[in-house]
Amino acid sequence: MFRGVLRKMITEKEVPIRYFLDLEHDFLMMNRFLGRNLKITYDGSQCLNCNQSKYIFRQGFCKQCFFDIPSAGDWVMRPELSKAHLGLEDRDLEYEKKVQLQPHWVYLASSSHLKVGVTRKSQIPTRWIDQGAHQAVGILEVPNRYLAGVAEVALKEHFSDKTNWRKMLQNEYEEVKWENVIKEAIDKLPKDLKPYIISGTKVTEINFPVLQYPDKVKSLNLEKENKFSGLLKGIKGQYLLFEDQTVYNIRSNEGTRVKIEID
Repeated sequence: MFRGVLRKMITEKEVPIRYFLDLEHDFLMMNRFLGRNLKITYDGSQCLNCNQSKYIFRQGFCKQCFFDIPSAGDWVMRPELSKAHLGLEDRDLEYEKKVQLQPHWVYLASSSHLKVGVTRKSQIPTRWIDQGAHQAVGILEVPNRYLAGVAEVALKEHFSDKTNWRKMLQNEYEEVKWENVIKEAIDKLPKDLKPYIISGTKVTEINFPVLQYPDKVKSLNLEKENKFSGLLKGIKGQYLLFEDQTVYNIRSNEGTRVKIEID
């Protein structure tokens, strides 16, 4: 039996993607469990910041930590709100400088459909893997998060910024004519951002370890059901996919304490 607090799975860009679950005292290579039965039992919750056994509010944090810590500031989800480049503090200027004042990519990715997104350059291709994208390409490389946010806001008028997670898990997606959409994205950018266009960019292909995609999707609420047992048939994005159509999102359940048994 393995036990610990859930954090988003660590990934390696291989063919297929390799997934690892860090459970404090155990480090599980999840690909090895494909085709085997997993029993997952709810064992409480623990804030990823203060480590106290509190109700998880969002992103693995208790309510107090979520509204206090710099890594949960509004600029995380809305990069255009970044202010570190102006020397202005949101919650912790030194932290915000460290994260915001580094190269960021604005990208297009295809999972259920084409979408635009922003991430730190150091998080490529991790961000694409976590979103369950099977193809992705960088459009801009800018020196800070704010400029990436400005570009994303402009492109959101023409491209979606959301993933249909159900279609993504069912492996339903629209074919993308990349040459056309890259040109369209570049054409829609503000002129002052065009010097940051990534030249000679190539589409990245991502292959996920999935033996069987679900026809329908049933999302597991482990806190409500307390325990679940099922045959693991795949891993995509940050989801575990089971034979009975059940899916479990590790990322959205960060801070959940679990016990895991493998048959």
